[in-house]
Amino acid sequence: MCTEEVGRQARAGASELEVREQIGRSIRALRRRRGLTLVRLAVLAELSHPFLSQLERGLARPSMASLHRIAEALGTTQLELMSMDTEGDANDADGAAATSVGRQVSLVRAGGGVLAQNPVGIARSLVSGARAMYPVLFEGAPTEFGDTFTHAGDEFVFVMAGRIEVDVAAAGLFALGPGDTLYYPGVLPHRWRQLPGPTSHVLLVQESRAPTH
Repeated sequence: MCTEEVGRQARAGASELEVREQIGRSIRALRRRRGLTLVRLAVLAELSHPFLSQLERGLARPSMASLHRIAEALGTTQLELMSMDTEGDANDADGAAATSVGRQVSLVRAGGGVLAQNPVGIARSLVSGARAMYPVLFEGAPTEFGDTFTHAGDEFVFVMAGRIEVDVAAAGLFALGPGDTLYYPGVLPHRWRQLPGPTSHVLLVQESRAPTH
């Protein structure tokens, strides 16, 4: 294996560790803000205490399903949890303290953002911090429908590649291909699945459930 490839894999490993630790910090910070013990949150989220402990310490990467349970127990959403900024007083790239104006701007470089696992793919948060909207890129999806999701705030779906079928309760089934979009209230139970063909790439934008300004 060449030196360049070894370096690339080392950087990827470091990045994976960083994003696991970031989402673990987010869960821990919000749990403490809510005044919950780790054991109590595990009960509310219907997850094991050891697994939740591993998540908070950055030793495991959560699935979107487990993130949904944790977010519901904490009174937030998966996407908000993935985008939380636990370093509000962090320094900028030049080492100077970030200003309040600077924190209103979020830059996520290519390949960056917090990752969560899907059954057959990944979900990548494309923003950090408390925002009015939360964009997430989904790469791959199950070929069979899973459980439905509900949450406060509207949701917008844009299919970049592949084909998916979206099931929105009381509205029906929607087959979407590249370039198609779909908008619906998050309070309607919804879910999607991959249709035959290339791996789907879906940009999902979720409205924040609370004002950010």
